[in-house]
Amino acid sequence: MSEPRTRVRPLLPLWAALLAAAVAAVLMRLAFPEPAVWVLAFPATALLLLSLSGRRAGGALLVGLVHGILFFALLVAWTSRYLGPVPWAALSVVEGVLTAVALIPIALAYRWIPTAFPRPWARLLLLPTVVAALWVGRELFVGTWPYGGFPWARIGMTQAQSPLAPVSSWLGVSGLGFLIVLLTAILIELVRLRLWSQPVRWIAPALIGAALLVTPIFPTTASGSLRIAAVQGNGPTGYFDERTPYSVIQAQTEATEPLFGKDVDLLVWPEGSLDGDPFEYDTLARRMTLVSTRIGAPLLANAATARGDKFYNTSMLWTDDGTADQIHDKRHPVPFGEYVPDRAFFNALAPDLIGLLQREYTPGSNPPVVDVDGTKVGLAICFDVIYDDVIREGVSAGAQVLVFQTNNADFRGTDENLQQLSFARMRAIETGRSVVNVSTVGTSQIIRPDGSTVTSLDAGEAGAMLEDVELHSGLTAGVVLGPWVQQLLLWGGVGALVVGWWRARRR
Repeated sequence: MSEPRTRVRPLLPLWAALLAAAVAAVLMRLAFPEPAVWVLAFPATALLLLSLSGRRAGGALLVGLVHGILFFALLVAWTSRYLGPVPWAALSVVEGVLTAVALIPIALAYRWIPTAFPRPWARLLLLPTVVAALWVGRELFVGTWPYGGFPWARIGMTQAQSPLAPVSSWLGVSGLGFLIVLLTAILIELVRLRLWSQPVRWIAPALIGAALLVTPIFPTTASGSLRIAAVQGNGPTGYFDERTPYSVIQAQTEATEPLFGKDVDLLVWPEGSLDGDPFEYDTLARRMTLVSTRIGAPLLANAATARGDKFYNTSMLWTDDGTADQIHDKRHPVPFGEYVPDRAFFNALAPDLIGLLQREYTPGSNPPVVDVDGTKVGLAICFDVIYDDVIREGVSAGAQVLVFQTNNADFRGTDENLQQLSFARMRAIETGRSVVNVSTVGTSQIIRPDGSTVTSLDAGEAGAMLEDVELHSGLTAGVVLGPWVQQLLLWGGVGALVVGWWRARRR
């Protein structure tokens, strides 16, 4: 597809565009935890769009590389906590390159749409709409490919503690991101076209801004409560932690003991809360049965399990009769963390690092839901919290509360846990469900459906949370419409770009 001849020129010279892209990366990183200054997502978006405006594919790729690599290097610096700079650099470069490639259509939209549709209304409304839709398409691309993608950096996730978050309960996280970019892009065109003195031109951005600020959370129906205890054992659960036999389950048990004798409906331990597979090791099974008996409630625990020649990251609902008929296996094992794709190829590149990962986890296929005495509990194990399909399936299956189990021991002292906790908070708002987010080492929280915190355990401390957690039923529009909104924006943006190219070429 050859580019049509056009008089559109880059808004910024290349050196200035590269600088603006770098500043945008820094500001966007600051919008995520920590420090989670959510409002910085807007100037970050504006600077990136300005740096792309009018650029050809080659220039857009260069701008995107500067922005993408720097942004991911800052955002996921926690990956170097134990394994050193190689995995961190590799992830930053791969995600940065994918981001750069997916930013090219946005730059081309800035070249083709004004030529194809030269009237002011198209510049003010159509162009920003296409740009915002292509932005969502870029997030979906990076979030699904390769190896299942890495949807860690969606702009909507920056708004977990902002007044804009309730929009996600109507349109999903991608719909919220679309409106953020749309508003920013419209304001840019208002300034570029010098239309700020015409009040009628402010109607669209005023309506979008009002929708972002005053939209209430989509209502769901309160349906009682479930008394949930969540225990953060702070045991030696890191990959390189020194440990003695059964030290992990011992730490979890000791942190659970203060709850013995109290009224509990469900006891939750985090991901990696067992030293081995309780279906194979009787010592672990007996301890879990004892804890379930003493607490008077089923125990939702997690461990690596084996079935045949396959390994799974498994959450199991253990009962006082020593059985666990309900299990859920993690849907999205982390590539290069829980399995190695194309092992022979990558082993040739970094044999020492790849050699550390001997166990290959298999993606699960069972539903992310367990039934606790008639109450359905939706599950997500660790990074599964960032994948829409897992959350949507649990809520659609009738989950009235969400439980997220995670192990952040390999990232002690970094922002990883706070970023993941922010995503959990966003899921509570999006689905209209309470969330119990429990980590091995913290920070753990119980979160209301409006995103507010009920109670919390600080990082690096053993402890337990016990609360009457609100149950809710009914699906939010964000859950029902979210997937359709994503597909509409993805293909609508691509289709509009193709039409823009065709019309611009004819003109």
